[in-house]
Amino acid sequence: MNLLSSLILLGSLALARGCSPPGPGAVNLARSGEASQDSVILHVSKKGDAKYAIDGVKISNFVNGSCTHTSGRNPPWWKLNLKKIYKISNVVLTNRAECCKERLLGAEVRIGNSPDNNNPVCGTVTSVSSVTLTFCCNGMEGQYVSVVIPERSEFLSLCEVEVYEDVAPEEIRICW
Repeated sequence: MNLLSSLILLGSLALARGCSPPGPGAVNLARSGEASQDSVILHVSKKGDAKYAIDGVKISNFVNGSCTHTSGRNPPWWKLNLKKIYKISNVVLTNRAECCKERLLGAEVRIGNSPDNNNPVCGTVTSVSSVTLTFCCNGMEGQYVSVVIPERSEFLSLCEVEVYEDVAPEEIRICW
């Protein structure tokens, strides 16, 4: 293999690694974090709590009781405290499917060390054609992952949030 081919191969591997979906055996860091949000719409029925977005249940129907739901403040937010700083490769959101999926349009996924949600943006929801939305964060560092819908009053509802760490690949060996 010549030098140019090797460089192209290594470049392709780096690009694929930078934005590939979480592979088998990847650990969802969100499951051991603490979730909070600006408000809860249904206090009486115990539905809508922030913790439901990290319960491991990907059912995308609010009625089943495993989705969050805020009360429509401006700006609405949901936040995850990972309890320590990680390099984040991917954040995966599961939106509602039975209704209201367009409410998530414009939502920003933010990652950083500030607990006040004013962290750098990893990505913005620009389409809700799929219930599952994957954001590639390319090693952004932070203890906090938040979903914020900036500059408007809106209900924020998330059925699952998954967060995956940027883990260095095993050593790549190229034989000459």
